[in-house]
Amino acid sequence: MKDLKLIECPRDAMQGLHDFIPTEKKITYINDILKCNFDTVDFGSFVSPKAIPQLRDTAEVLDKLDDSNSKLLAIVANERGAKDACSFERINYLGYPFSVSEEFQKRNTNSTIEESFHRVEAIKELADKNNKEVVLYLSMGFGNPYQEEWHPDIVANWSEKLYDKLGINIQAVSDTIGAASAEMVTSLFSTLIPSFPKIEFGAHLHTIREEAQSLVEAAFNSGCYRFDGAIKGLGGCPMATNDLTGNMPTELMLDWFDKNNIKTNIDEDAFAKTLQTAQVTFP
Repeated sequence: MKDLKLIECPRDAMQGLHDFIPTEKKITYINDILKCNFDTVDFGSFVSPKAIPQLRDTAEVLDKLDDSNSKLLAIVANERGAKDACSFERINYLGYPFSVSEEFQKRNTNSTIEESFHRVEAIKELADKNNKEVVLYLSMGFGNPYQEEWHPDIVANWSEKLYDKLGINIQAVSDTIGAASAEMVTSLFSTLIPSFPKIEFGAHLHTIREEAQSLVEAAFNSGCYRFDGAIKGLGGCPMATNDLTGNMPTELMLDWFDKNNIKTNIDEDAFAKTLQTAQVTFP
């Protein structure tokens, strides 16, 4: 079996919150997360503070993080953000939301899909020059609310093009609005993973708590070994719809792996402490 990679996403948890979380609280919370041994922590964003004001202090937060146990990922939306992120040696990954929905791409990055493809090309060149990797999120990968055509082949075609043309080999299929069923997750990953064996596919799922573990089970049993989560299921994409569907709750994801005797390498004591910190930070 491939190594299981778990990615904790405090950035995604916080980005849509209305009330600004003080920088010191962010630092304390993310440092607790970094003690848990997640493979990667999606900690911040180099996106315009006008678009994501909650994360305007990402550089200040980064300066105080102890990332000795995990790699760091920051979200970017264009070449300018990528340049800013690349100026920090400690950042390992640049995350970019590439939508298979034209409407959502415009909402999220103010660009068409074709324009976004060229942005990814420029971001990949910067990443290569600065010893970083690109993690591409296939947003609206399980359908969308905009009455646009959706089909697994659309996702597969973009996935193939992004790999063949640009060399993007880490792709997280993203259920931006909580549209996926377990059957859909099984169908999509069972198609993508055998078709493109050189791509590391991930599951970035937004869901309600009652359906969370069935989605984890469907993805894992279909060959997916990279999972994003956010403690307490906090967050969601503020650019998607008026009603946010929360992230995959990390604690439920870990519970499923534990019940099925699948090793995660997460420090259980550190994670229990982080849950307590989350209660204080996000009451």
